[in-house]
Amino acid sequence: MKNNFEKYTYRIEWSEEDRVHVARCLEFPSLAAHGDTAEEALREIEFVVKASIDWLTEEGAPVPDPLGVKKFRGQLTLRVPAEKHRELAIRSAEEGVSVNQFILSKL
Repeated sequence: MKNNFEKYTYRIEWSEEDRVHVARCLEFPSLAAHGDTAEEALREIEFVVKASIDWLTEEGAPVPDPLGVKKFRGQLTLRVPAEKHRELAIRSAEEGVSVNQFILSKL
């Protein structure tokens, strides 16, 4: 699938310190752009993302898939200390649910 910069996940925040809107792309965490308005910041980050995709493609480097089109299995592998695992097992047993259901209820 050819990556389309419009399908990426963008976030815009106001920076009180800099007095500008700062835009970021979740799939490219090292990139940021700013603008006087949210719309300007979005246009700027989209430009930077598109240029980055073009550069990565020219270099033959992998381009991240947009989160919106990426397929997820619905499985997480999580490492916790043995004592925390025991605590989770006890708490889930007290509630009469599996450890998985207990953790999911907390998310």
